[in-house]
Amino acid sequence: MAKRKKPTTDRSRRGPPTAATSPVGVRIIGGTFRGRKLEYSGDLRTRPMKDRVREALFNLLGYGVKGKLAIDLFAGTGALALEALSRGASRAVFIEQHRPTAQTIRRNSATLGVEGIVDVTSADTFLWAKRLPDLGNLPWLVFCSPPYEFYVARKDDMLQLLNHLIEMSPPESLFAVEFDDRFDFHELPKADQWDVRPYPPAILGIWEKLSR
Repeated sequence: MAKRKKPTTDRSRRGPPTAATSPVGVRIIGGTFRGRKLEYSGDLRTRPMKDRVREALFNLLGYGVKGKLAIDLFAGTGALALEALSRGASRAVFIEQHRPTAQTIRRNSATLGVEGIVDVTSADTFLWAKRLPDLGNLPWLVFCSPPYEFYVARKDDMLQLLNHLIEMSPPESLFAVEFDDRFDFHELPKADQWDVRPYPPAILGIWEKLSR
């Protein structure tokens, strides 16, 4: 992995959504399904990762995507794990508590023809992780892109979630988390091992679990 960099960001904040906010289009930006549009309701509670940030993330992940089990926590549109499938991930698991949004992920998976290799679970991500099902032997590619507010209002829960999944993950797993500058990335588990990059207002952190 590249050497971890200390982010330098402006102090911008992602304010609460308003009715005047226009929903953004969501599309696959690389791989087999490049350019394919995804269904997106425009629900302002869902915050799709911006295209430029998603492109930067997958550039950082590189060939590490191939053959992985993509796990999309707080999945929202599901664009992250669907992008991973487009770029060579073997399977995908989506965790999304909002049932209509989970149904949208299922429809998008069917539209792309990958419904046979995805599992969409409508559940609270924190509870799902505590009851972690058998996910097989593939190394994981974990995407954690929750509402930024969770790193403030539910910081302890977020850190417990990441600690637990890092401990349970197979060797060669990758973790990609997105947060903003209200969260001190030095509090991440194994903080000195993360590659941290700013894409204001987003900050990305990537961690790899080395083989034993």
